[in-house]
Formats: sequence, structure tokens, C-alpha cells
Amino acid sequence: MREAAFVKQNKDKWLKFENVINNKSQIHPDELSSLYIEITDHLSYAQTFYPGSKTLDYLNYIASQSHQIIYKSKKESSKRFITFFTKEFPLLMYQYQKQLLIAFLVFMLFTIIGAYSAANDGAFVRSILGDGYVNMTLENIEKGDPMGVYKEQGEFNMFLGITINNIRFALITYILGTIFSIGSLVKIMETGIMLGSFQYFFFTKGLGWESVRTIWIHGTIEISVIIIAGCAGMVLGNSIMFPKTYTRLESFIRGVKNSLKIIVSTIPFFIIAGFLEGYVTRHTEMPDWLAILIIGGSLALIVFYYVIYPRQLYKKQQNNHLHIPKIPTINE
Repeated sequence: MREAAFVKQNKDKWLKFENVINNKSQIHPDELSSLYIEITDHLSYAQTFYPGSKTLDYLNYIASQSHQIIYKSKKESSKRFITFFTKEFPLLMYQYQKQLLIAFLVFMLFTIIGAYSAANDGAFVRSILGDGYVNMTLENIEKGDPMGVYKEQGEFNMFLGITINNIRFALITYILGTIFSIGSLVKIMETGIMLGSFQYFFFTKGLGWESVRTIWIHGTIEISVIIIAGCAGMVLGNSIMFPKTYTRLESFIRGVKNSLKIIVSTIPFFIIAGFLEGYVTRHTEMPDWLAILIIGGSLALIVFYYVIYPRQLYKKQQNNHLHIPKIPTINE
């Protein structure tokens, strides 16, 4: 690679690292460590291919200045738990908006396919949901309590069971991402088909609104975080398929770290969804306005935290880094 092309490809990372060295910006210690490893790799490359160049001198300088900063910054903050959710993860999530959008669109597409299939095949709903569930629901409808399934267990037992089951399902969706990202997308497809056929079933019984206002009290967050788990699986799978400038092993390690952070971010939301399903959804007598408020608030929370807030935080960080020092210029 020509020296000018090498500089052009990597200069943004060098400038970011130099800003930290000069105390003009701050980044998370883990990100700083990753940048340090990249800088030292670039230094070794420059020593081999550009000996005596300004690029080599520059990389030597920033690498030599950074060692003490790395180990100083590695000390864990007592507020790490809070900063993970308020800064570290949202900035990370900004990088994966494309994967999140793909996961969402795949889910929506197969939800429509599920509803369409149920509309054109009378046996489809039973093949997806199972005879036991369909028969139980029909019995509840005859009893005048179509959402009675949410009242069969005690609140705490249902909350605990649902939360554990949802986290388990999300982990499976995530781990299947190792199958070239397709595994995670397949689980999202299955979830979409199941939801589409499930909702269509209630609409055919004249219970469309009743099912929506009840199921989506907990389902808004529950389904959203399953989509996010699929996004995490894609991040993991893409790190294997598309290593970019890293070795495949380095890319995979980075993919594991970043995707696990996405999964960790969903745990509080699964707990919230489990709480809503165990303690709130069962109150089918609640007024419509309250159900709509819970559903709308849940949707707003997910969209803000995973889409809007990461963009706001990234934009704010960029505005704080307007004054960037120049790296040595190179004649092509």
C-alpha cells in the first residue's frame, strides 16, 4: 500500500488517539486500549514499509506518549455501571444502527407474511401456535375471558418464569448469529411469523383490539429486545464474515465484546417486560387510555434509548472534538 493511502485510511484513528494524549478529548478505557493496539500495529507496518518516513516518526511519537495514559485510564470507575448505560453503550449502539434497522425490517416483513399465511390457510395458526394453545384460547373466549392465559399463574412466578424464558430466547437468538448472521435472522423470522399469525387469529374472532391492548402492554418491550438481540447476533456474525482491516480472530474478539454489550443492555428491559406481563397484563379490565399510555411509553423508551439517544450522544461528542490537530503531511 502506498504511504499516502495508508495515512488516508488510518488518520482518523490517529487523530482520535492524539486528542486523548493531549487531553483534548476522553474515551472509554476499553476503546483507548483497542486504539492503542491498532496504533502499535500501524507502527510495526510503517517500520517495515516506510522506514525513515514522517509517518513512522509520527506513529513513534504518539505510541511512546501513550503507555502511561493507557494504564492510568484502565482504573475502573466506581460509576462504571451507570456510565455503561448512559455513555459507553449508547455510543457503541450508534455504530450498529444499520444492523438494528435490518433486524427490524426482517421482523416486520415476516410478521406480515405470518398474518397473510394465516389468512390463506385455516390450519396455519395451529401449525405455528400448536393445538394446545389454540384450544385453550378458544375455551377462554367461550368463557368470556379471551386473555385468561395471563391470569393462570401467580404474579411473581409468572414474572420470574417469563423473564428467564425471554432472556434464554434472546441468548439463543444472539448465539445463532455465529452462523454467518443468518441464524439470528431466522429466529427473528420465526418470531415475526408467530406474532403475525397470533394477531390474525384474534382479529378473526373479533378480538383484534382486545388482543392488541392486552398483549402489547408487555409485548412492546419484549418483542423489541428480541429484535435487538437479533441485531447483536448480526454484529457477532458480521465480525466473522467481514473482518475489514483486522485479522479474522481480532475481528471476532471485537465482535464478541461489542455484541455482548448489546445483550447486557437488554437485561433491564427483559426484567421490565417480565414485570409487566406478570403483574400488569393480567388486569384486562384496565381502561383503554391506561393500556395505550403503557404501550406508547414502552415504545418511546425503546426508540429513544436505542435509536435517538445514541445519535444525540454521538453528535454531542463530535461537536466537542471540532479542533483536531494535524498529522504530518505526506507527498504522494
